[in-house]
Amino acid sequence: MLARPDKSIAERLAKLESHLENENPLLLDAVIRFKKLDRVAYRMGLLPNSESYATRIPWWPLITVLGTFSAGKSSFINHFLGQDLQLTGNQAVDDKFTVVCYSAQRESRVLPGIALDSDPRFPFYQMSSEIDKVSLGEGRRIDAYLQMKTCDSEKVSGKIIIDSPGFDADDQRNETLRLTNHIIDISDLVLVFFDARHPEPGAMHDTLDHLVGDTIRRNDSEKFLYILNQIDTAAREDNPEAVVAAWQRALAQKGLTAGRFYAIYNEEVAVPIDDETVRKRFEDKRDADLADIYERIHQVEVERSYRIIGALDHIATDIENVVIPRLKAALKRWTKIVLIADTVVFGAIVTAIALLNARVDVLAFFALDFTLQPVVSTIKAVVIVTAVLMIHFSMRKFIAKWIARTLETDTRAGDLRQAFLRNTRTLRSLFHPAPAGWTSRAKRTLASVVADASAFVQTMNDRFTSPSGVIAESPQAEMLKVVEAKGRAESSHRTEAGDQADTEQSDPVADKPSGS
Repeated sequence: MLARPDKSIAERLAKLESHLENENPLLLDAVIRFKKLDRVAYRMGLLPNSESYATRIPWWPLITVLGTFSAGKSSFINHFLGQDLQLTGNQAVDDKFTVVCYSAQRESRVLPGIALDSDPRFPFYQMSSEIDKVSLGEGRRIDAYLQMKTCDSEKVSGKIIIDSPGFDADDQRNETLRLTNHIIDISDLVLVFFDARHPEPGAMHDTLDHLVGDTIRRNDSEKFLYILNQIDTAAREDNPEAVVAAWQRALAQKGLTAGRFYAIYNEEVAVPIDDETVRKRFEDKRDADLADIYERIHQVEVERSYRIIGALDHIATDIENVVIPRLKAALKRWTKIVLIADTVVFGAIVTAIALLNARVDVLAFFALDFTLQPVVSTIKAVVIVTAVLMIHFSMRKFIAKWIARTLETDTRAGDLRQAFLRNTRTLRSLFHPAPAGWTSRAKRTLASVVADASAFVQTMNDRFTSPSGVIAESPQAEMLKVVEAKGRAESSHRTEAGDQADTEQSDPVADKPSGS
């Protein structure tokens, strides 16, 4: 397998590099490291040449707003942007996901879902194919699921905000659930809205299961903020704190821990609160919670950089510490079963021939005399060897497919099943000591990527922190210069070195980033 991406992936990476060259040189260097991982994965069979680790993660900060019907999602987005971009109302006003992106043009534009589905720069590239996996043919209706709106608010510059249709787990279509889960997976921050007015939390068992219960078990559960909106309606209750407490208990029953639950309302449409003490308490709570939420939104660009560098480290580590042990274990099992099968099958054949020979002289067929019967003996030998090999390799293939079904196809490091099957090809020895593509050079490549990821983290830490309390430009600047210079040096080798990298023993070499 060639250790280079196909033309379409190469073009996507070139566009990404062109964008990052000016926006964030550190992440540009990260792309180069992803290319190195790609070359290792291509040789091992973890990735097809039509994919890249770099295209599996979103490179733009992504904020998703989920919630129940009329929970105030769109109103919150409008308030944050400082303009009435999204339609609002007590009833469902939109039944599709709206991707809000920055545009310098004053006039807002609405673009169909195909604009997202067909543009590799967005995290919904070829989303129609994913929808087709759930419901064949439904992908053609991508415009019914997605749309894009442009906005000139500087608050959305450098990030993407997604407004979702009202969520009801009982009525939600499988296609929408698939899209919702995809969006959750790729988001840096997820705001989950609930309506304090209705319904009661106890009546939302299935919805809470999906929006809270399913997310709380995730490794990235800290990116979820749970927001009880329109809490001003509880101010006239005899005990307004009881409303908040009821929601807190409902969410706690789903596993939500303290510290990620907020209560807010929109002052522009809030019901009047006559009691001065109650109003002040509600306003203070709202202002404090809104400040925390907005701060998290502003932090996503920083978190984006750490997330991408973290993915670089996790993938490299997973290949060596997860993929390789699993492949070795699967191959060891495969070898053992094939040998046992060979022993049993060929033992049974030999026994059957011996038993049959007691009645009929079948051994005469297997008798070879190359002196008196060279042609006949040669034909017999060819037939016997061919039959033995056909039986052996048929069992090899059958057992390999059987074991492959136990391996995952969509892990962070790639397709374990295909990587395993690559090791069971006909011309590959049953007793090969290491998985295909796993060479000392591949080990050094992974070690280099992990070390570079650590250096990237240190560089980012130095941009935002100064533990000593001393502002010193030189160390930070020097580290950044070293990291970026290293990336540029590696990217200059795209001709002879790139061709050499296509062989099994070659060193992965990154392509030169294109200019803007």
